[in-house]
Amino acid sequence: MSEEIEVQDEIILEDNQLVCILTNEVKKVSALESNLQSIIRMLNEEYGYDLEDMERDFKIDFIDPDTNKPKKQKVELVVFEKSKSHIQDNIIRICIVQDDKIKDTDKKKGIAPTLENAMGAVASCEFGLWANGSSYHFLQKEEDALGYDVEFTDLSDFPGEGETLEDIDRADRSSSRKPANDSLIKVFKRSHDYIYGNEGRKKDAFWQLLNLIFCKLYDEKRRFICAEKGESYRRKFWVGVKEQNTEEGRKAVAKRIKGLFDELKNDQVFSEVFDGNESIALTDKGLAFIAGELAKYSFLDASIDVKGMAYETIVSNTLKQEAGQFFTPRNIVKAMVEMLDPTETDRVLDPACGSGGFLVMVLDHVRKKITEQMFPDLDGPLLAEKYNTYEVNEKVREYAENNIFGFDFDPDLKKAARMNMVMAGDGHANIFHVNSLAYPNWEHPAEIEKINMSINNSLRNMKDDLSYGSDARGKFDVIFTNPPFGAKVKVEQEIASRYFLSKYSDAPEVLFIEACYDFLKEGGKMAIVLPDGILGNPNTIHVREWILEKFKILASIDLAVEAFLPQVGVQASLLFLQKKSELERNLALDGDDDYNVFMAIAEKLGKDRRGNPIYLRDEDGAELLFDIETKYIIRKKDGANEVKIRKEKLKQLDDDLPIIAQEYINFLKEN
Repeated sequence: MSEEIEVQDEIILEDNQLVCILTNEVKKVSALESNLQSIIRMLNEEYGYDLEDMERDFKIDFIDPDTNKPKKQKVELVVFEKSKSHIQDNIIRICIVQDDKIKDTDKKKGIAPTLENAMGAVASCEFGLWANGSSYHFLQKEEDALGYDVEFTDLSDFPGEGETLEDIDRADRSSSRKPANDSLIKVFKRSHDYIYGNEGRKKDAFWQLLNLIFCKLYDEKRRFICAEKGESYRRKFWVGVKEQNTEEGRKAVAKRIKGLFDELKNDQVFSEVFDGNESIALTDKGLAFIAGELAKYSFLDASIDVKGMAYETIVSNTLKQEAGQFFTPRNIVKAMVEMLDPTETDRVLDPACGSGGFLVMVLDHVRKKITEQMFPDLDGPLLAEKYNTYEVNEKVREYAENNIFGFDFDPDLKKAARMNMVMAGDGHANIFHVNSLAYPNWEHPAEIEKINMSINNSLRNMKDDLSYGSDARGKFDVIFTNPPFGAKVKVEQEIASRYFLSKYSDAPEVLFIEACYDFLKEGGKMAIVLPDGILGNPNTIHVREWILEKFKILASIDLAVEAFLPQVGVQASLLFLQKKSELERNLALDGDDDYNVFMAIAEKLGKDRRGNPIYLRDEDGAELLFDIETKYIIRKKDGANEVKIRKEKLKQLDDDLPIIAQEYINFLKEN
């Protein structure tokens, strides 16, 4: 999917308004309206139904069985047979959309009084959807054996444009739908909430879900493995559209997927993610439900942004909050990566990698470079479609295994980061549980030995100089990191005393600057998030002098206080540094050290202090609308791809970072 901004519109929106993607009408923002917009995009982009064949707020005529009088029912969204007139007899899909508070069993707005009633009144409509944002129910309408009455059957999904129920029920179906907008986030959250609330697994709901996500990933990767071996591929991670409805069907799903999980734990790639003693401990009913949710989508085909946001949504609600840690916001990560622009020859490290956000963004950045080199004649969604081809995946995997490294002190985050890397395209084997400040003298020598072996393998494979030491120090071209900082984070005196800068401060963020210096090659670059105190307080002047002596300052970006809110309030900056060579340090001592430094202030970061999005506004304070052309691909039944264009009017986040990143790139060209 790609987007092109054409021209600014004249419509003026109030803060609580949006423009409907289907009608271009201004609507009041509400939970129901947001859910409806999400469903419209889902049916358009994932199921292939054209916007021209949809209508919202359609009134269906029916006969009230109690009074035998004609009545009307307003339906939030209907889909008509392709290119047919918008009349009741041509309706093929009915979608009832409610807000999150309405339960599916509600006497007035639940499934039976709304969806079943509407489908019963429309002879041409076999399939329907009831959704409230957190719960989706797909139904099929069938006549009973005698033909006198209709029955409604629960499905795990319904067919898209040009598909039949048999098409989506085939075990040999090669791929699933590519998730659009927030679909994957909702699926992950819905699945996590189900395990947490219905399976009695509050302590390990996150890990149980990840086990199933990795079963799905492994099954998709089998597609390439089978193709390489010339074998036919048959999915194992799938749920028949009606399998969840019987005990026998649920047992079949559980047997199939638990067997797949045992298989992946012995796989060369995935065995390094798992300890080996993990198990899928869900009931057959719970397993079939979650598998049915996940099986709808292709994880490999999903963009890194979609997968990353979905993954971080569930991680941030579990591991991060339990540990008192927080993600570096994606817009900050993206800007830092774009500004240092790593290539496939760069060895990259995050010495405080958390769940791997920087490393995944680097992998995506390099993936796009590789794809553009391999397919120079393609652009837009056709180029994006190549991101996960076998050829690209192999080059990305090779790059990641040789060049991407992550260290973290938390063993749970190490595991979460490894899983995140596998989702992104690999490199998971170089994620290690280690205290970066204690390296190379940490109290777990076995892990240190693993790090050193991986570094030496990387040096050999990248044909680097093998003569200057065998550990990780001095081996990295690029470092991205957001080190732990704050009064609550303490560094043991024994560890702190190893650093020169400990004479001036034992704050972890200060010591991390020196640790990163040690990890970098001469000429290597780093981008680091630092609290403003280091850059401005009088008592840290010696730290700044040390930085100026050891590094060339490439750029400094002041972040607005909203950067890490609402999780934590801290005034921070992004500092971009390049490790000086011995010659450059000597020239600096002689006073020959003049160069230009890029400096910027990011006053707006796309959100307010509570984390709510903020959008671009005109001089009078009204939110601006932009005409956007969204190009996306629909995969047809015969396997062919069709590029489609959707025009919509959208607000744009008021975020200075993309502009600053581009200005820095322009600055480099001029200096």
